[in-house]
Amino acid sequence: MRASAKIFWILGAFFLVVAIAYGFVTYRYEPLGIETVGFPAVLALAGLGFMIAMTLTIASRKHELDASDDLDGEVSANSGVQGSFSPYSWAPLWVAIGAALCFLGVAAGWWIFAFGVIFAIYGVLLWVLEFSSGQHAH
Repeated sequence: MRASAKIFWILGAFFLVVAIAYGFVTYRYEPLGIETVGFPAVLALAGLGFMIAMTLTIASRKHELDASDDLDGEVSANSGVQGSFSPYSWAPLWVAIGAALCFLGVAAGWWIFAFGVIFAIYGVLLWVLEFSSGQHAH
């Protein structure tokens, strides 16, 4: 986890430097000034890199060394349970349909976007409450 955090700190710093250089170059040489799509996109990449790095750094402080942090570790050290997943869940399908309709709605018509939001909310609620058996269940 620490190695991954270092990689994302480096990526965040790299994209920040690239964003500053890109903003300077487009401001200097473009007739309309700073380019309005690329500059914020590269800044967003830097922000995402820093957010992931911060999350991994905080997680590595709270938990013991991961198998990937051991210099003499083997690949088989990461084997075992990786999480609890429902193999026959329909919730990801509803979320994907909702996301697809939202993207289609932005391109084709805003009324389609509303249906996408409904499908996405239904899918997310179904996914979150999938293993819930009620407030007072034992």
